[in-house]
Amino acid sequence: MPPKFGTSGLRGLVVDLTAELVASHVRSFVTKCPVGTGLFVARDLRPSSPDIAQMVIDAGQAAGCAVTDCGAVPTPALALAAMDAGAAAVMVTGSHIPADRNGLKFYTPDGEITKDHETAILGALDTPRPDLAGPDVVQNTTAGAVYVARYTAAFGAAALAGMTIGVYSHSTVGRDLLMDILRQSGARVIELGRSDRFVPVDTEAVDTATRAQLMAWAKTHKTDAIVSMDGDGDRPLLTDAAGMVVPGDVLGQITGAYLGADIAVTPVSSNTGAQTVFGRVVRTRIGSPYVIAGMDAAGGRVVGYEANGGFLLGFAAKGLAPLMTRDSVLPMLVPLVLARTQGVAAVVATQPARFTAADRLQDVPTNMSKALIARLGSNAAARRDFLAQLGGVSAGIDTTDGLRITLTDGRIIHLRPSGNAPECRFYAEAATTQRAVATLAAGLDALRHSLGLK
Repeated sequence: MPPKFGTSGLRGLVVDLTAELVASHVRSFVTKCPVGTGLFVARDLRPSSPDIAQMVIDAGQAAGCAVTDCGAVPTPALALAAMDAGAAAVMVTGSHIPADRNGLKFYTPDGEITKDHETAILGALDTPRPDLAGPDVVQNTTAGAVYVARYTAAFGAAALAGMTIGVYSHSTVGRDLLMDILRQSGARVIELGRSDRFVPVDTEAVDTATRAQLMAWAKTHKTDAIVSMDGDGDRPLLTDAAGMVVPGDVLGQITGAYLGADIAVTPVSSNTGAQTVFGRVVRTRIGSPYVIAGMDAAGGRVVGYEANGGFLLGFAAKGLAPLMTRDSVLPMLVPLVLARTQGVAAVVATQPARFTAADRLQDVPTNMSKALIARLGSNAAARRDFLAQLGGVSAGIDTTDGLRITLTDGRIIHLRPSGNAPECRFYAEAATTQRAVATLAAGLDALRHSLGLK
């Protein structure tokens, strides 16, 4: 499958992300979108990222931009640095997908690009442009430190005093900054699982082996919690003291309520507990561009979050300026601050009794996923047979993004093809964690059967 724009920018196989392809997208971006004072560039730690970042830098200079190289820093740190400078940005990352893939995330001086920006970029890819001579590249060595200071200044040196927190650092580009934030907030930090090899961690669909490892670490090191991020540091992972992963949408609810948000904008894949937490909830299609559009339309004391945990702050709150890009640190820090005296599990237990579980089948061609989902959405008999494998009966469907089915027993399931990888995602929601996990397992088996994978 050739590289394409999904919900998180351009994604594709590394071998297909040629210098010509990268340059055409960067030139189109700086021509058709606001770039302000210049172009900031950063990258994650996958092996291909330095070379692709250099392609971006070269293309930005050739387009006449003042280019600033921020090196290897998390996506939200890059976005914060660029926005503070009134500049655009490009992050070289494949996020949570395997190392044989990579991509580009684009930011205007106001934050992540919109779907309108995406359309403008794609419409101008083949437009010839003369090469221009931009100024020499400037090196930025402070983006990471500024990102750390954002949180240590807001929460204080004793925010996590007395807590022991494990950091599953693997290959996330934000690993050292995350440990700095935790230590400067008073926590004792134990680093776990650091890797020189890229490890694709999907915080929305944590695999069984990783879950088992997290629980084993929690028991061995007697941690109050374990935290981590995906590859580019914009999606969080948080466990309780037993090593049980807290769903990302629950982190969003907890964080938004703590910050005093009146409105939450979140995709249809997030659990319905939000309806009792916030005064108003706006549901969108899946992907941060849709969440941002919903936040812009809503205005006021608004936050956005996704089932993967990525959190967007749309108003000034508790010493924090707005940050209109997915961030992983805030939705980990807030639950940890609240858990200091009672534990993460107790904080989670205060949330409405709606729990989600999510996973995906990998190496499923997108056209296969779309065909199955279309058939289940349009054919009541096929839908009935599929749900019988989960012990459920449909009470209604929602086709806002993929297929979301509410069952007569109160459970909800949601199927959709991934927007940036050949995967079919499955979300389950129920009144207990155990019921959600069991529904997810049965749902994945039903998906495999329906797709002819077993």
